[in-house]
Amino acid sequence: MGEGREVDEGGRDGRRRRRGMAAGSVAALVGVAGVVTLGVKAGLPWWVLVAAAAVTAGFAGWSGARIALREDARDAILEPGENVVGTYTVRSPYTEHTPPSAHEGPRYQLRVTSGGMQMWERSILLWRHPWPELRVMTDGPRLRVHHQGQEAGTMLLELPGAVQEVRLIARRYGAG
Repeated sequence: MGEGREVDEGGRDGRRRRRGMAAGSVAALVGVAGVVTLGVKAGLPWWVLVAAAAVTAGFAGWSGARIALREDARDAILEPGENVVGTYTVRSPYTEHTPPSAHEGPRYQLRVTSGGMQMWERSILLWRHPWPELRVMTDGPRLRVHHQGQEAGTMLLELPGAVQEVRLIARRYGAG
């Protein structure tokens, strides 16, 4: 169900575009405030502050907008009435040669909704399954997910205790 489906991040409708612009503006404002505060405390000349603030505003604004558009793209596939319960960062099965840039966010994320589970690789939906078809188990620090008798994934989640939390959510929504 939706395996390997790439989700559009382009923000074609007005609501998504406005949300991306708002998130970008907030990120730029926070970034500029931080640069100016540090620059004033360090006693830097005004022209250095302006140059650093301009560079920071551009990068922070672009990053904030990209993150907001990615989240909107993920929200677009939710069924009517379906809510996101939690999003968990999944450790990559191997070490990347070049670590991702900060604006790219985590590579793999498990998204838990009131309707089921979704596994994402940045903006690509790897799989999505409803709760009644899932069997969710813990294996020490690992979360094991089976869909209709076949293993959908074994994963290590970043946060301590996240595996138990996901298991409790699965039980609450009717997964085996």
